[in-house]
Amino acid sequence: MTREDSGVVGVPRAALLRRGFALEYATLGWNVVGIVVLAVAAIAAKSVALAGFGLDSLIEIGASTVVIWELSGTGEERQKRALKLIGVGFALLAVYLLVQSTWVLAAGFRPHHSVLGIVWTAITAVVMFTLAFGKARTGAALDNPVLKTEGRVTLIDGLLAAAVMVGLVLNSLAGLWWADPLAGYVLVYYAVREVEEIFSGDH
Repeated sequence: MTREDSGVVGVPRAALLRRGFALEYATLGWNVVGIVVLAVAAIAAKSVALAGFGLDSLIEIGASTVVIWELSGTGEERQKRALKLIGVGFALLAVYLLVQSTWVLAAGFRPHHSVLGIVWTAITAVVMFTLAFGKARTGAALDNPVLKTEGRVTLIDGLLAAAVMVGLVLNSLAGLWWADPLAGYVLVYYAVREVEEIFSGDH
């Protein structure tokens, strides 16, 4: 039995592909629901961070769609195009984080408390970290750079959810409204690194 047929550690390739599809559809479903929840929470709290996180969910939906498209076909050319599309998603995410964080800091914008926002971002962080771990393992088993790279998009989604949650908690408990935009700058650096790696061919 070849590696192409069996994947890695005895798991059939067909089973790995099904797992990859399941991970991406789970990500899609969660983020579609998340956009609705975040819109409600953002309007109620007048929170720029929550509204921005909704945009991040849109980017994640786009990245998952790209991976589903790539897993449905074969060929190095399709993988290259899929990686570039994911790279564009990372670039959009970096621009969004940079603009949002700078605007919030400059304006001194103070959102209202949001219990719904805290609960949703906390759960989302756990879900995204779990999905990112699964994508990393499955992508490595399939030797699929597209799935592995999109797993890092999911990881950033989880990190951003955690950052937004911490910002909301600190704002609620201590009035530290600037915590979230500062965390956003850290994620900008991470996203830019991923864009550089993808377009330099390191993947």
